[in-house]
Amino acid sequence: MSHRDVLDAMLDDYATRAEAIRRDLARSHSADFAEQAQQRQNDEVLQALLAEAEHGLLLVRQAQQRLAEGRYGECLCCGEPIEAARLAAMPAAEYCLGCAEFN
Repeated sequence: MSHRDVLDAMLDDYATRAEAIRRDLARSHSADFAEQAQQRQNDEVLQALLAEAEHGLLLVRQAQQRLAEGRYGECLCCGEPIEAARLAAMPAAEYCLGCAEFN
């Protein structure tokens, strides 16, 4: 599977996840106060998950931009190649392992 295919699949996954969370957050709440309190707590968790999905979308879009520019796999800090194992584990990685410790 090419880097483009992997990033496209990640983008689809994050977009699907974010849309599902948005739908859950848009649902109405119970009229029962105790149940509504629990639903509000669940909403806080969903909002955190939505923020995580949106951040993932941003990182993948930035990786796709670097790919389009021919800079994919190049550390944004030192300019050296990002380790292949790191890219395999984190396809949207911005930094090599050495620079990631400081960013």
